[in-house]
Amino acid sequence: MKELVNGIGFNDRKYLAMECGKHLKEYKVWQSMLSRCTKKFWETNPSYNGCSVSEPFKSYSYFYEWCQTQKGFKNRDDKGNSWCLDKDILLKNNKMYSENLCVFVPARLNILLTKRDVARGEYLVGVCWIKQKSRFMATCNIGSGVKKTIGVFDNEQDAFQAYKSFKEALIKQVVSEYKGQIDDRAYQALMNYTINEKD
Repeated sequence: MKELVNGIGFNDRKYLAMECGKHLKEYKVWQSMLSRCTKKFWETNPSYNGCSVSEPFKSYSYFYEWCQTQKGFKNRDDKGNSWCLDKDILLKNNKMYSENLCVFVPARLNILLTKRDVARGEYLVGVCWIKQKSRFMATCNIGSGVKKTIGVFDNEQDAFQAYKSFKEALIKQVVSEYKGQIDDRAYQALMNYTINEKD
């Protein structure tokens, strides 16, 4: 008998979901992916609004088997954390979790690409207005909650261009450290990643 999970996925019990009282990694990743495709999740995380799951990914047994073949699935970062399932590195702004577009990447890379539309404000990405100086400042999150000031500029466009150059170089620098460890498609996509004004 199939068990409906988050109103989306089916656990046909071909593979264990729990072992020794703990959910298996495959199940935790699958369940978390499904939850991000629910209206309840979208209420507090609007950037996921409209996300969906491919038909094959709705099956826990299919997802379980898919995970075993994916580069990075069994990897952990230097803090012992499992790598993250990412849906929009291969196709920017992708809203569907699917077997052809999802890859596993370290949180360090995933965080660099996270959008924070709610907290961004009215200016271009990476740019804020410094009232005391009557100038624009470019800043960039470099990971672990650390923000780096790139510079202060007379206009918004110059500040954005400075942010864009810095962020694209940072992404290339970080992804180069994982060459051979991450999916080759993800490596190429990130080496060619470009920032635009709406990111």
